[in-house]
Parts: sequence; C-alpha cells; structure tokens
Amino acid sequence: MAKVRTKWVCQNCGYETASYLGRCPDCGNFSTFVEEITQAKVEIKTNSPANAIVSGNLGYSKIDEIKLDETIRIKSEIEELDRVLGGGFVEGSLVLLAGDPGIGKSTLVLQAAKHIGDSGKKILYICAEESPSQVKLRAQRLGANSDNLYVTAQNCLEEILKQIDDLKPDFLIVDSVQSVFSAQITSSSGTVSQIRECTNLLMRIAKTKNVTTIVIGHVTKDGNIAGPKVLEHMVDCVINFEGDKFRAYRMLRSIKNRFGTTSEVGVFAMNDAGLEEIKNPSELFLSERNGENCPGCTVIATVEGTRTLLLEVQALVGNTPYPSPRRVARGVEYNRLLQILAVLEKRVGLNLSKQDVYINVIGGVDIIEPAADLGIAMAVLACVRDVCCKKDLVIIGEIGLSGEIRPVDNLEKRLKEAQKLGFKEAIIPKISSETVQKQIKGLKIKTIEVFKLIDAITKAMG
Repeated sequence: MAKVRTKWVCQNCGYETASYLGRCPDCGNFSTFVEEITQAKVEIKTNSPANAIVSGNLGYSKIDEIKLDETIRIKSEIEELDRVLGGGFVEGSLVLLAGDPGIGKSTLVLQAAKHIGDSGKKILYICAEESPSQVKLRAQRLGANSDNLYVTAQNCLEEILKQIDDLKPDFLIVDSVQSVFSAQITSSSGTVSQIRECTNLLMRIAKTKNVTTIVIGHVTKDGNIAGPKVLEHMVDCVINFEGDKFRAYRMLRSIKNRFGTTSEVGVFAMNDAGLEEIKNPSELFLSERNGENCPGCTVIATVEGTRTLLLEVQALVGNTPYPSPRRVARGVEYNRLLQILAVLEKRVGLNLSKQDVYINVIGGVDIIEPAADLGIAMAVLACVRDVCCKKDLVIIGEIGLSGEIRPVDNLEKRLKEAQKLGFKEAIIPKISSETVQKQIKGLKIKTIEVFKLIDAITKAMG
C-alpha cells in the first residue's frame, strides 16, 4: 500500500507547509493549520458532471463580434440591492454575499429570489445548512413563495451538479459555500481546499452554462470573509452585509464589482416581514434627533457611491481616572480620530491628554471618507466647551495636519441633500474653483466658507 502523504494548510490564507506550524508565516495567525491528505490528480471520467462543466464551449471570438443582449442584467426588484450590484445581477456572474450570522443574508436572497422567480426565471436554492421545511417556513413569513423557486437540501457538489443538469436553472443560490464539499477531496467541508475547489466549479457553471450564481459566505470573528483570499478573486462581485444584529438597520456594501462601482451602499431595516428598503436614509437617521441641539452633536454630509447621507455625530469628553486616556470610535476609523485630536491639540490649543474621548455615529454607519473630519472636530470641541453648534447647520470639510480645511468632492450633492432636509446653513471649505462656485450659486442654503479650523470654530458656535 502506498504511503499516505499529507500537508498542512492554513485555513485563513491558504499557506501550505509539510509540517505543523503554530504560527502562519504568511498571515501571522496562530493555530490555523489543518492537516489534509495530498492526492494525485484524479482523472475525471467522461460521464461525470464535473467533466461536462470543464468541457464547456469557451471558444474565442473578436470583441467586436460579441453581441450584448439587452436583458444581460437581471433585476431583483429590490432597488437597494440592484443599486449596489450596479443595476442588477449580470447573467452568468458569480456573486459572493458575506455577513455576520443572523444579519439577514438568507432573508435577502430569498426576497430577491421571489421577485426573480415571478419574472419567469427558474431558480434552484441549495440549502446546505437547513432543511427544505425550514426554508419553506421562512418563505411563508416573508411572502416569498414562487412557482419557479426549487429547493434542495444537498451539500455534495457532485450531486448538486447533477441537479443543475436536470433542472437547468437560470439562477442558482448556494447557502452556504462553506458547507458544500466535493467527494473528490478528502478534507472536510469548510477547509481551504474544499472552498477553493467548490467555488472554482461553481464559477465554471456560471460561465459555461450562463447560470447567475449567488454564494453565501461566512465571516470570521474579525469580520473578514472566511476561507482563502483566492475566494474573493474568483467571484465577480463581493458584497458585505453589515450592521448591528441588535438594531434594525442593515448596510449592504460592495467591496468588489467587475460590472459596477464599489462605492455604492444599500440601506435596509429588518422587521417581522423581512428586510424593508430605506429610500431616504438621511431622513431616517436624523429623525431621532431631539428638537434642541445638545453639546457635542453635529451633522455631517458624507457620500456613499451615488447617495448622499446626512448623519449625526456625537462626542463625549470627560476626565479620566487612568494614566492613559481612552479613545473610542464607533463608526469612525480609529487612527483618523487620533489624527483629528492631534490637530485640535496642536493648532487650537485644546488639551486632551487627561480626558477620555468617545465618538459615535448614529445609525451604525461606518464613515470611511475624510469629509467628516471637520464635523468630528467640532463635536469634540463643542463637548469640551459645553456649548451647542448652531441649529440647522451641516458641517463639511477635511482637516489637514496644519489645521487647514481642504476641499471635498461632490460638494453640490451634499448641499442639495442638506437643503432638502431643511438645513439653513453649511460650513464648507473655501472654494477656489469657479466651476464649483457656479454649481452651488443657485442653492438657497447659506454657505460659510472657512480656510482654517479656528475660523470654523468661531462661526459654528451659536
């Protein structure tokens, strides 16, 4: 009998070694190596399902001769989802949907499947983690029953391929890819080898059979997509479903999209009937504000893709009993907060060396652009001085290290959204471009141009 050869594979990054290592030299994580049997390349039989995929017609042709069908995109009739995808699902694409447990991934795809099935598309739902009766119960609760929706509780990839050949669906949903395994690989489901091989075959199904495929993926405790990084490279689109599962708001964010922008965001609210689209997130996030401003609260305007969001930023500053003061940022990048506090200390003379600073963005939204810098700085300063900013004031601007207020993109869009929601004034960076001046000239909202952080302080306080 031939000796069985094994290898050790890191389950976080896919690094391979001949012996066990406590710490992965590639990604630096501890205790991530799992032993897997090394197999010789298995020759695929002619009548096997995988061979039918591998032997698909992938002939070449001139790019000018390729014909584009007008129905190349499949609308889910969920506007927030279609926006993030760039206008809908592209036929024959492979989409990875990832998120925390209980965030609503299965609910979202089931609601989308109902609308797609009603349009005449045949859908096959692979529930590798649940029974068909459990999926049926959820579908009844969501009102997502459809005559074109087929459900199977199967996690063996070879059997799934047979069902695809038999049913010939237009749409395929795999929930989840970590639970699917191939019988040709000896390792258990969820390992790097299984995820890589199964995703590769699902990708070939999507491309050769023109089957639009959604695979649901798990995430690690750090919020990253579980499995090797090559999983994200294989798929056409990677969508993260974010939010606090203890709150109703959900954010759908695209982090990779071969057919659209990666800066779009969709907003949902979770209720008993499933996920409800939020058409105007700014109005929702600001609806919880009290009638009177309180010290440490400001309103900023941030742009996510084609959508402008007005958000409330809260700051709390207090004396610390510890030698090292705390810096807590929720919804704001931690290092960005440290930079803003350093500018406040150096350029404004605000001493925060013995005070804790807490920053919170209402609604659970993560702000990633620097246009919120000025609003955060003003919230901290207002809390320290125990004063309120002017009512109906929105603050826009990026802070440089020398204390200057730098210009931001899409200024007109931000001001129009603020004007629509009833704001009367806006603090903005000093405008030097004649084009931008012409764009905002017709707006009714009063703009206050500032060049330095100290100027914004004197004009923002009521």
